Amino acid sequence: MSTPVAVLNNLRNAVIVIVVAVHAFMAYLGSSPASSFRFDDPPYRWRSIPIVDPERWFGFDVFCGLQDIYLISLLFFLSGLFVWPSLARSSAGTFLRDRILRIGVPFALAVGLLMPLAYYPVYRVTAADPGLAAYWRHWLALPFWPSGPPWFLWVLLVFDILAAALFQFGHVSADLLRKTLGRLGVRPVAFVVTLLSASALAYVPLALAFGPWDWWHVGPFSFQLCRPVHYFVYFLAGAGVGAYGMDRGLLAPDGWLVARCATVGAAAVASFVLWLGMVGLAMAGEEPALAVEIGEAFAFVLCCAANVLFMLALFLRFAYRRLPWLDPLNDKTYGIYLVHYVFSIWLQYAMLGLALPVAVKAATVFVGTLSLSFLSAATLRRVPLAVWISRARWRLTA
Repeated sequence: MSTPVAVLNNLRNAVIVIVVAVHAFMAYLGSSPASSFRFDDPPYRWRSIPIVDPERWFGFDVFCGLQDIYLISLLFFLSGLFVWPSLARSSAGTFLRDRILRIGVPFALAVGLLMPLAYYPVYRVTAADPGLAAYWRHWLALPFWPSGPPWFLWVLLVFDILAAALFQFGHVSADLLRKTLGRLGVRPVAFVVTLLSASALAYVPLALAFGPWDWWHVGPFSFQLCRPVHYFVYFLAGAGVGAYGMDRGLLAPDGWLVARCATVGAAAVASFVLWLGMVGLAMAGEEPALAVEIGEAFAFVLCCAANVLFMLALFLRFAYRRLPWLDPLNDKTYGIYLVHYVFSIWLQYAMLGLALPVAVKAATVFVGTLSLSFLSAATLRRVPLAVWISRARWRLTA
């Protein structure tokens, strides 16, 4: 396996494991309220924290908070890497048909079939009538259709449509991307300044207008109000890097990102500490000052960029060849992503009444979710109707 392919395989596998860990640990956040959120009560906070366990640890808050800052941006960056090579190999129409089949259809199936199953324990925790018929009535009475983690897929599909439109009608060729965004990857200062500037312009105004936490929901479609343009910046950054070449520029095995891995890591830690401090100031009073809100928004931008670059640098430097312990995930990551939320919530629900240390509960949910999702993804590959989904190595990015 070539170095770029090995790095991206290892990184995408690790990212999925982190996604599973985040959702497994959400029930054990030290900052959660004393009891679970009621299913029918606005603003429906169970969408973010479905199950609240009495056993808590603030270390999970730190871990999940860090992943919330950069992980989705990294996913969109990885997704963008493969867009222009795909468009260059086929027409925009073929590209979109492929994306609708491999992203749009799984989104519809996951949201329509799996999410009602996943959220049933959330309803049972506080329900007077825990029956399935009552649950379905309450589900249909919600002012939206909860989409869970698959919200990422429909947003990615929109970005793919925009990329195809730029390619077809905007005459944005791979050569143009190589000359603009791609070549920036060779110049560390220019790349970092451009990424931070574009991200700040995309994120800060929306964060000040809507706040850093609020979501938009219409039917099964949702996204965090302050982040869609920010995510598109990372998607385009990935597209530029991918057009320039997987083994050149930013992703070169002997490039500046690898050479400055320790420096980027220090920046990632320092920016996260800064973000924690700004969030602490913002939450200290009922109404944070405008300067604090601005500082929190810019700290998010810095922390996101530093941690995305650090993850890339880390895998370019230390995971540049096949890792046998991650290899079994290669053709199952997409399936794991689609189904894992069901197992995560149900296992958290099953652990509620057990008097166990929080570390044991969290580890059990994580290992159980990953194992059951892996087995489900392997089984999915044997279903003829779904073989086009499971055949893909990484349809979130390829």
